[in-house]
Amino acid sequence: MGFSEKPPTQSLIPGFLYSSSITLKRYVNLEQTLVPAAVRYTSGPSDSEASPPSMAGIKQNFVIPAPKESRIEMFSPAFYAACTAGGILSCGLTHTAVTPLDLVKCNMQIDPVKYKSISSGFGILLKEQGIRGIFKGWAPTLLGYSVQGACKFGFYEYFKKYYSDIAGPEYAAKYKTLIYLAGSASAEVIAGVALCPFEAVKVRVQTQPGFARGLSDGFPKFIKAEGPLGLYKGIVPLWGRQIPYTMMKFSTFENIVEAIYKYSIPTPKDQCSKSLQLGISFAGGYLAGVLCAVVSHPSDNLVSFLNNAKGATVGDAVNKLGLWGLCTRGLPLRIVMIGTLTGAQWVIYDAFKVFVGLPTTGGVSPAPAHK
Repeated sequence: MGFSEKPPTQSLIPGFLYSSSITLKRYVNLEQTLVPAAVRYTSGPSDSEASPPSMAGIKQNFVIPAPKESRIEMFSPAFYAACTAGGILSCGLTHTAVTPLDLVKCNMQIDPVKYKSISSGFGILLKEQGIRGIFKGWAPTLLGYSVQGACKFGFYEYFKKYYSDIAGPEYAAKYKTLIYLAGSASAEVIAGVALCPFEAVKVRVQTQPGFARGLSDGFPKFIKAEGPLGLYKGIVPLWGRQIPYTMMKFSTFENIVEAIYKYSIPTPKDQCSKSLQLGISFAGGYLAGVLCAVVSHPSDNLVSFLNNAKGATVGDAVNKLGLWGLCTRGLPLRIVMIGTLTGAQWVIYDAFKVFVGLPTTGGVSPAPAHK
């Protein structure tokens, strides 16, 4: 092998780390040519007769994948698995972090006479239950919203591609908002079923003093009192809260992010830095979250009311709270909570996608069908 053959220069990672067996042989030959024998074999007089050391023993089929080979293929099973894992992180961690806000909100919805405002609600809970008390219900929150996030994000990516393929390239681009709405609604039907039992136990633990300490004792106690089907007593209002919320969350986010890249960023998305893309994800997520809170708040009040009182009905909630109360009770706190929550979720989700080598969400039309 002569000096005229140039080593690869396109990657900072040495080529032999992910090259074929042929390249490994060439590397050995190059080493023998460039490095003097005295330098390569200096352990003793008999070394001059020794064969090259460990490099010769490497199996010829030993290959470390090149960086470009390790990227996840779009819309492959690994892609959907990555989106599912990102959903677990984004929803489970964020909802658990805002457990104190959720606790005050639920109690304001159930007992507005006692918990008149956010500040007084925190004060009462701290006085009666201490610091640990304001995180009551964190376990069903963590588990419930982890499985919900897995279904919500994983199935959204699946259904978005599925409906785009059905529509075809032209109609998928023309009616992309309908694709977002249909995909997110389909995903949330499944996610709501996964969340409902945990949400029922969470609300009971948070709003009924002395009911249970958390998930471990609250779950069997709830089943004993309500029966297994009681865990799904609130599934319809939960869908009524979560489906509009998720449809607004995903469709609004996708359109906001696309508009930001189209009208505010002079550089194409794929040329923007990852930090800028994640900043846009947070901005789009926060704005989408504010709209989500307004749209889904009446159903959120219903979920809290029904899961707090045994045998309660939607009519009971309307009679007690009134239509105005259903729409507004606890809404300012929920706007702050959901806006921050949704923005943080999109940042975590897209950061995980970047971590595994996938592009961030939004900024482009749904993928067309492969012909």
